[in-house]
Amino acid sequence: MMKKIVLFLAALLLVSCSSSPSQKKELPTYKIGYMICNSEKETLERFVPFTAFLSEKMGVNFVPSAIDTINFTREVENFDFVHTNSLLYIILNRFHGVEVLSAEKKGSLGMRSQGVIVTLKKKGIKTVKDLKGKTMIFGPMLAPTGFMSQIDVLQANGVDPEQDLAFYTIPTGSFKHEKVVYGVLFEKYDAGALPLDDIEIMAAEGKIDPEDFAIIGRGQAMPYCNFAVTQKIDENFAKKFQQTILSITKDDTIEINGERIKVLDRALVDGFVEIADSDFDIVREMAKRTNMPPYQKF
Repeated sequence: MMKKIVLFLAALLLVSCSSSPSQKKELPTYKIGYMICNSEKETLERFVPFTAFLSEKMGVNFVPSAIDTINFTREVENFDFVHTNSLLYIILNRFHGVEVLSAEKKGSLGMRSQGVIVTLKKKGIKTVKDLKGKTMIFGPMLAPTGFMSQIDVLQANGVDPEQDLAFYTIPTGSFKHEKVVYGVLFEKYDAGALPLDDIEIMAAEGKIDPEDFAIIGRGQAMPYCNFAVTQKIDENFAKKFQQTILSITKDDTIEINGERIKVLDRALVDGFVEIADSDFDIVREMAKRTNMPPYQKF
């Protein structure tokens, strides 16, 4: 009798162990492409818990991938949902038909971001026009408030970056926006271009004293990072995805490797709000003025 019981329990355990993986495999799988912000490692650290939370809430299997901005247009067809900045969104919307679902909010401007031009106060540079003959460092070229917005401000003030600046550059590698700030702080460049919220973040982390800097130029505030859906996804599922994201609160958590993580805190956002495609028209008009994708003329 004891032998039969042991055999029965072993068989039951075998069935239990073999059924779990198959059940997991049967879950529908969807891929989310996340634009790399500072580095691939940092992007995944921010959004792996967020993605796991979405999987748990929606009863599906979401798989996250970190994609560089310059590769996104080549990779977008491999994804079901994307998380990008506003300039990349209007490119993907025009050429690949992605549709915006929600915008993230954080910092003093909420769902919007603003590109600024900063200098050291002790430099005595008071206006954008004073940058003629000076050096500048910009953020990534596809960063709407780290490059495009500042080009727009320079042009509006009669400064042609190609002709009037003594020299300008874009840093390589990761954490480009921080490199812009440090390039100005250590006086390698006369001025720097970056999003306002990056200054706020670095100040809050104690990396810089904002009182050392003067903001001499401000671009138009515009939508920034957002979630969008590709053409391959059913409208009802896209709506469910949108509502799930909009409902996430600061208290929502997910357990990963024994650690209980606050989803929004780890993602470095305050929450998500609804947004319409027309809210990105300001980005489109600026892209046209500055000869940026998807409207560039060679």
